[in-house]
Amino acid sequence: MTTKLYLSLLLVIFICSHSEASKLRTTTMTLYFQDRSGGPNATVVPITGLPGHLWSFFSFGTIFCADDPITEGLDKSSPEIARGQGIFVTSALDGSNTHVLISIVFTNSTKYNGSTLEVQGASRQVDKVREVAVVAGTGKFRYARGYATFETVYFDRSISYSVIRCNVTVKHF
Repeated sequence: MTTKLYLSLLLVIFICSHSEASKLRTTTMTLYFQDRSGGPNATVVPITGLPGHLWSFFSFGTIFCADDPITEGLDKSSPEIARGQGIFVTSALDGSNTHVLISIVFTNSTKYNGSTLEVQGASRQVDKVREVAVVAGTGKFRYARGYATFETVYFDRSISYSVIRCNVTVKHF
C-alpha cells in the first residue's frame, strides 16, 4: 500500500473512534454503604483465613463476603437504592491493603434498576480516602469505566457498624 492509503486509513479510524467517544456520557453519584461487620445482622463476614491466625481486616489472607445495603443518604433509614455485593481479600502481608471486588447492584427503587457497576482494585485501608477502579458495568452503565472513592464517615465499634461514603465517576454509553 502507498503512504496516502495508509494515511487515509488512519484518518478513517480516528474519525470513527472519535465519533464513538463523543457518545460517552459521564455519570457521578454519591452512595452510602451501610456496613455491619458483626452481630446477628452482619452484612460483611469473614469466610476464610490463615489457620491459627485471627481473621480480621488487617490479617493477611483473610477473605470477606459482603452484601451491604446502599442508601442514597448517610442515615441508615435513607431509601435503599442498591446492594454492595462481593468480596474483600486482605492482600498485603502487613494488612495495609485489601483487594476489593464489589458489584454495585441497583435495585427497583432507582432509574438504574437492574444495572450494575463493577468495582475492583487495591484499597489502602489506612488512607482516609481510598480510590479503586470501576472496570465495567451493565444495563444503563454498559461499558462503564471510571473510579470510585471510599471514605468511612461514621464508625461505631461497639456495634460493629460503619457508613462508607462512595463517590463514583464513570463514563459509559
